Amino acid sequence: MRYEFTSDNTAGVCPEAWEALREANAGFVPSYGTDPVTQRAADLFREFFETDCDVFFVFNGTAANSLALASLCQPFHSVICHEAAHIETDECGAPEFFSNGTKLLLAKGEHGRLAPAEVEALVTKRTDIHYPRPRVLSLSLPTELGTVYTPERIGVLCQTAARHGLKVHVDGARFFNAVAALGAAPKALTWQAGVDVLCCGGTKQGIGFGEAVVFFNKDLAQEFGYRCKQAGQLASKMRYLAAPWVRMLEGDAWRKGAEQANRCARLLESLVRGVPGVEVLYPVEANAVFLKLPPEAHQRLAAKGWSYYTFMGDGARFMCSWATREEAVRELAADLAG
Repeated sequence: MRYEFTSDNTAGVCPEAWEALREANAGFVPSYGTDPVTQRAADLFREFFETDCDVFFVFNGTAANSLALASLCQPFHSVICHEAAHIETDECGAPEFFSNGTKLLLAKGEHGRLAPAEVEALVTKRTDIHYPRPRVLSLSLPTELGTVYTPERIGVLCQTAARHGLKVHVDGARFFNAVAALGAAPKALTWQAGVDVLCCGGTKQGIGFGEAVVFFNKDLAQEFGYRCKQAGQLASKMRYLAAPWVRMLEGDAWRKGAEQANRCARLLESLVRGVPGVEVLYPVEANAVFLKLPPEAHQRLAAKGWSYYTFMGDGARFMCSWATREEAVRELAADLAG
């Protein structure tokens, strides 16, 4: 089977992250995040976002999102998110588990993006004591359908949240793809717009393991370290989670990988658009391409050994990564067209 387009999780570790791990594997340093490598990684995030923020490193995205949301909520609170959000569809109830019962309230929105009116409707739907009180607005950037929010759209949603006393969480599993796609400053997509906490993805960017939880509202992070420890997310040899981030953020490795993935997604869209029976389901704005394919196209791809997800009815998702080659994109497109 060929797994190039199944997920950006199927790609290997990028050279910069691999070299960073080798460099970190020398000598003796303090443990549990008190080492100089971890401190350097946190400082680079502050430089990247051009602000003082608290940074924590955990093993995976489910832990990052779930613990971040739990830190913002009491069990009787609720989180407003899109009905296709990863925290709703693909985290096995972890946000509810780690928050001891906080409820997810689902909203619709075109192409995976929440609309302020949808948020407003959910916040004001009920205010009685029998209803879980809305506390957090959770956005995905990019969305689960591969689209992005502009800084302006994020700002409007954050204003809506602030008006009702909601904190704002961003699931940024592919955050760097959004930054590269928009050409915007990272701060414009986060704290300047009103975001309180970002779960910034490294695994899909080419790091082998490890996500960063970035609190722009530092008051909300005061006891987050205890949550990480209790949840089994405090790495004793933290430098191995942190070191790849140093290499990714010191130079342009993050941008290079994100732009390659985005470029390959746009190429795939351009090659298949116009193929009889193939429909591009959503705007290709980052590194994901969603296609509606006729049965014979699925059969051709299966015969050629291509692996991809078909978890949205008759839609097929093709995900590009830092390691995707343009030659592979052209091969896939040719096999799809027959």
